[in-house]
Amino acid sequence: MVDLTQLLDYAYQVGAILVMLMIFLSLLRALLGPTVQDRVAAVNIIGTKTLLIITLIAEVYGHQYFLDIAMVYALMSFITTIGVAKYLEKGVLG
Repeated sequence: MVDLTQLLDYAYQVGAILVMLMIFLSLLRALLGPTVQDRVAAVNIIGTKTLLIITLIAEVYGHQYFLDIAMVYALMSFITTIGVAKYLEKGVLG
C-alpha cells in the first residue's frame, strides 16, 4: 500500500514540474508579446509562479523560513509591477 506522505511528495514534484512548464510558456509570452502590457503581465505571472514553487519547496523540505522568503519575493514582485505600470502610464516614476 502507498504511504500518504510519499504520494504527497510525488504530487508536489509533479506540480512543481508543471508550474515550471507554465513559467517557460509565460517566458515565451514575455519575449514575443506584441505589446508592452503583455510583457508586463507575463513577467508578473512568472513572479507568481516562482512564488508558488518556493512555497512547494517549503512544504516538501519542511523548512518554514522559505515561506518568509516567498513573502519578501511577493512584495518585491508587487512593488515592481506597480512601478512598471506607473511608468507606462505617466512616463516617469517620480
